[in-house]
Amino acid sequence: MFAIITVMRFDLHIHSCLSPCASLEMSPSEIARRAAEAGVDGIAITDHQSARNAPAVAECARRAGIACLFGLEVQTAEEVHTLAIFDTVERALAMTDWVYEAMPRRVNDPETFGDQPVVTADDDIVEMEWRILAMGCRRSIPETSAKVRELGGLYIAAHIDRPNFSVIGSLGAIPSAPDGSPYFDAVELSRTADESVWAPRAEGYAATRSSDAHNLDDVALVWTEADCEFSVAGLKAAFAAKATRLSPRITSFVR
Repeated sequence: MFAIITVMRFDLHIHSCLSPCASLEMSPSEIARRAAEAGVDGIAITDHQSARNAPAVAECARRAGIACLFGLEVQTAEEVHTLAIFDTVERALAMTDWVYEAMPRRVNDPETFGDQPVVTADDDIVEMEWRILAMGCRRSIPETSAKVRELGGLYIAAHIDRPNFSVIGSLGAIPSAPDGSPYFDAVELSRTADESVWAPRAEGYAATRSSDAHNLDDVALVWTEADCEFSVAGLKAAFAAKATRLSPRITSFVR
């Protein structure tokens, strides 16, 4: 069979209510509805350190008629935020288990860090995640890159233009393996990043722009486009060809 190639508009960095810093209104059902209303074709939910809301996301995206991928935002040992994105719920949950193994075994304090509900597609709370998802793990960028590739996923350096929790802000540059091979498949620019300034600092990587939405009004506020199938393989091909197109940056926060 041949993959159907079409213009895809997507937002690869959205937080659900599972992320302690996200609004509790960010249920998978509301995210999928807002994304469909905004006119994007595909989304990825990338909660901090966890993909435990991925099963609900899959069903809600199906109901809303949009494509979805499944991932998590891994805060590495270098205190860098990175996106690990997969085709299936199962692979995203396998990545979650691997990250959990390297996290502090401390119980979350909702008053300090925020609530972390695991929910169903109908917004029912299954349980409250007990780990502190606001904290990073002991996995390094090289280790995390290798695990993402083992599981057949995409690995993206998140919001490289930000001074905190970005690969450039924390390390000064985008690292590569000793043999020169890349750790990442692409880099992400934030909603306000000036592409003319930051694209040259991307060191040859394809750029994406994502909302990093923590509130419903931010879902698909910015996006990326590519002529591809919305899958890990399709996006990897578009990234390798440097064939992404970014939405205009947001220069004000007037909603």
